[in-house]
Amino acid sequence: MISTVLPDSPAQTGRGAAVHRATKETDVFVRLNLDGEGRCQAETGIPFLDHMLQQIASHGLIDLEVRATGDLEIDDHHTNEDVGITLGQALNQALGERRGIHRFGHFVAPLDEALVQVSLDFSGRPHLSYGLTLPTERVGTYDTQLVREFFVALVNHSLLTLHIRQLDGLNTHHIIEATFKAFARACRQAVTFDERRLGSVPSSKGAL
Repeated sequence: MISTVLPDSPAQTGRGAAVHRATKETDVFVRLNLDGEGRCQAETGIPFLDHMLQQIASHGLIDLEVRATGDLEIDDHHTNEDVGITLGQALNQALGERRGIHRFGHFVAPLDEALVQVSLDFSGRPHLSYGLTLPTERVGTYDTQLVREFFVALVNHSLLTLHIRQLDGLNTHHIIEATFKAFARACRQAVTFDERRLGSVPSSKGAL
């Protein structure tokens, strides 16, 4: 397995990162800018995952490029997971020591009948509490079990504490999309600079 940070990637206007991860199962490239405008190029070979990555970019105001190839002839699992891993690595790199950020984020997103709450903390301690109850096993061709696998991978490699709670919802697509929108908004809140804490690490310990 190769996981490579690309420091000489094209210049970003803000906090940027680029990571390339290659294994015998997948080849994933992620570039992001936390201080972006919500632009997204997602080509993973999994249309529903591309749609969800677009939600992260648009509602998180993150410029995001994701390109992935994988063993989709088997199923979507490896590609879905490895995109989560690589995105998590890129988030972790872009945040660095997390100096000056709010660190915590919380958002409740409605999508028609669905309502999902996300609370997160860029704590340096990976943890996922996942509370979705999805009525169907698939959205189109996408296996809905992979939503949890995506967030497990992202959490472990971005060193993020993430709590997801489904407050309402009947339609699987709506529930999942509300989750990604809530995650994006909470992430945007957490990584925004706190004017009262500029330059300091947001922890009483002085380090995360």
